[in-house]
Amino acid sequence: MAQKPSIPRGTRDFSSTEMLRRNHIFDTIRRIFSLYGYLPIETPAMENLTTLLGKYGEEGDRLIFRILNSGNFLAEVPSQALAAADTPAVIQQISEKGLRYDLTVPFARYVVQHRDEIVFPFRRYQIQPVWRADKPQKGRYREFFQCDVDVIGSDSLLNEAELVMIIDRIFSELGINIVIKINNRKILAGIAEIAGAGERITDITVAIDKLEKIGPEGVRQELLQRGIEPEVTARLEPILNLKGSTDEKLGELRSAMAGSAAGLKGIEEMEELTGYMAMQPARATIELDLSLARGLNYYTGTIIEVKAADLPFGSICGGGRYDDLTGIFGMPGVSGVGVSFGADRIYDVMLQLSLFPEQTGSSTEVLIINFGGDELPALMKMASTLREEGIPTELFPEPVKLKKQFSYADSRRIPMVVIAGSNELAAGQATVKNMKTGEQTALPLSALPAFIREGKIS
Repeated sequence: MAQKPSIPRGTRDFSSTEMLRRNHIFDTIRRIFSLYGYLPIETPAMENLTTLLGKYGEEGDRLIFRILNSGNFLAEVPSQALAAADTPAVIQQISEKGLRYDLTVPFARYVVQHRDEIVFPFRRYQIQPVWRADKPQKGRYREFFQCDVDVIGSDSLLNEAELVMIIDRIFSELGINIVIKINNRKILAGIAEIAGAGERITDITVAIDKLEKIGPEGVRQELLQRGIEPEVTARLEPILNLKGSTDEKLGELRSAMAGSAAGLKGIEEMEELTGYMAMQPARATIELDLSLARGLNYYTGTIIEVKAADLPFGSICGGGRYDDLTGIFGMPGVSGVGVSFGADRIYDVMLQLSLFPEQTGSSTEVLIINFGGDELPALMKMASTLREEGIPTELFPEPVKLKKQFSYADSRRIPMVVIAGSNELAAGQATVKNMKTGEQTALPLSALPAFIREGKIS
């Protein structure tokens, strides 16, 4: 007996119902991105490793899927590297490309490569899959979609405020109650500086970014493993645990960071951003979270993270400002800011909270019962007329028993069934059955499109 086929761990097949639900998410996100003037682009699934490596920190680099070179890729590997099982040296010789880890670094590469074709500030969105060689677990996949929206070529904090508005609107339309957490990497740099470890900002942010996952004691242990002295950790904790409103936290930080230029700059940026957000209040809860670090190395200013308020779930959206990313590719001095929506996690949240509209179970709105014989030409014409009116319509392919055709409509969650046998057609009529309520309505054929589209005879 042949072995049952399978797919790699951390990847998934999607059924038709799942795809319709996912498209509901993508369509909502795409529509709102467009409302704010963002334009779509796409980049290849694979990038040169020189593009990807060194942009995500040490942990991120380990999670990049490498692609083997074509041909006899082992021929150029030094024999001593193979004999010593020197994995990094061997990989460097046999792999020049990798699957993209996110959409932001490829976007920065795109901007530099196409700089002469772009009008700045450049507002783009991108909805594509990314890959990470992570350990699969609930809410964490090796292949998943990101929905990114970025503006590059502008330093204005109005961009951050607009992104918060976009986040608020998208999740409001999807029906998800959220908490938007914000912070600033300059504030984190200031905290590290006044704690006496300014040069260790990367190690500190990578550790405190895991606070929610591993708790305070886990963060202490990780800082210790990274060589951060216990007294530094002791000075960090009171600041990271500040309570109160955003204004109250910023006030206390301003006093504590009097000697840190970076920290004070971060506070000024946060005050400006909160001022802009106050001009157009969000429906979601927004809070300053000083433990929010977002471990990616390229963030330099505002950082944003979104969580579902009604479920103990990981981040479903996040991002921030990156001032130096294009400089890595030879185009310094171009600032950008963006956020990424995790479509797969959003799907899981909506599924658990039963937030998908009922109609996302089927793309078909109408099934026409097939009586075959002399009725078939009229039924085919009816299906064509409904489709021309923009109504997704199926004509059942075989003239089988009515029970089987109705069962098909019920299983497919098709909301309306049209019945037009010889007697109805002779009278120029059809009967529409609402599959949810069971109600049946007889009406003229000419009124059929309007009845289905608007729920009434026009």
